[in-house]
Amino acid sequence: MISNPTLKNYLDLDYGKVTDYLVNKLRDYIRDSGKKGGVVGVSGGIDSAVTATLLSRATQNFYFLIMPSNSTPQQDLDDALHLTEMLNGKDKRTIISIDNIVENFSNVVNTRDKLIVGNIKARTRMILLYAFAQKMDYLVIGTGDKSELLLGYFTKYGDGGVDVLPIGDLFKTQVRKLGEYLKLPSRIVSKPSSPALWEGQTAEGELGVSYEVADPILYLLEKGKSDLEITSELGVNSDLVRRIRTMVERSRHKRLPPEIFKLP
Repeated sequence: MISNPTLKNYLDLDYGKVTDYLVNKLRDYIRDSGKKGGVVGVSGGIDSAVTATLLSRATQNFYFLIMPSNSTPQQDLDDALHLTEMLNGKDKRTIISIDNIVENFSNVVNTRDKLIVGNIKARTRMILLYAFAQKMDYLVIGTGDKSELLLGYFTKYGDGGVDVLPIGDLFKTQVRKLGEYLKLPSRIVSKPSSPALWEGQTAEGELGVSYEVADPILYLLEKGKSDLEITSELGVNSDLVRRIRTMVERSRHKRLPPEIFKLP
């Protein structure tokens, strides 16, 4: 983690208050929506683990979907099963292997391109989440964090296709701290982030930078700091700051609803 006195408040949150706020906010959001509860996809990673925990505290009407594929590491599946049992969700979960569904889509498109197939996996999970949510009159509770959202590291209408994002204002490194506060299993908290859309995929490997380095840059970008100020303040390479700023700008369309061209 980049150390700088100006970033004291970056990780130094009262995670008890954060937890209470998010749980109450999620409970109110579900109630105000007129829905009965929430469904969340549990992958075995830190974001879905924290989100599932918050949901289970916000309402008794929660449901978990575990949707492994042939690229899902066994540890992720084991961790997802363990977490849902920790949250008393053994009878409130469904496990669905998505390989046959993904294979059918891939055959129709006639592709084996790993990026296209990976996005088909993410969008297949979204379809299943919404089908279960509609069946139960629940909301789809998203698991994206602020780092992923700002960097555009999510599949549009895949894991980005949700009704609400409870941890969407927390950077990845803050989510890990919240996971520690919630006493989630240490191997989930410390596990390298990965959508596991293909074998060997890691978030930081694709992004080319660790969240420990990226998050303070994103933090200062949100504060309106210039590239020069960020470079000076954090002691990082100016090219890296420019690259991260470009990622935020070019992924803006993924965070917005479709543009409607207004007639003159």
